[in-house]
Amino acid sequence: MSLYEFVLPGQTVNQDFYLQVLRRLREAVRLKRPALWDTGVWWLHHDNAPAHRALRVKQFLVKNGMALLPHPPYSSDLAPCDFCLFPRMKKELKGWRFDDEEEVQKKSKNALKAIITHEFADCFDQWKSRLQRCIQAEGQYFEGDSVD
Repeated sequence: MSLYEFVLPGQTVNQDFYLQVLRRLREAVRLKRPALWDTGVWWLHHDNAPAHRALRVKQFLVKNGMALLPHPPYSSDLAPCDFCLFPRMKKELKGWRFDDEEEVQKKSKNALKAIITHEFADCFDQWKSRLQRCIQAEGQYFEGDSVD
């Protein structure tokens, strides 16, 4: 499922903006993954950004039956964007000079489309491993591959 969201220059990612994104995501899941939609067996994992923690966002998630996986404070190590997606994007875009934002978006989309299925599966496996380490650390901050 491809759902690209680019934040326009000057746009603040607040609860109103994030609610719009969630509505589009919900509709994309309904249309592109009807089996998941019908069973309700899909989860949302987002970090602790203020827009994600807003009361209206929490109410929207509950009202629409969107299961949320908790993200402990100070655990950026759990965000797949941080450990998988952004490093990949940086590698793909490094050294390029862009004429405008449209070109950046085009190159970014191409970099995302170039990620093959097993790489997403590997990322998901890494995420599960990191989540397990977080559980072992009882939500406390940790670094590296093991929990002391």
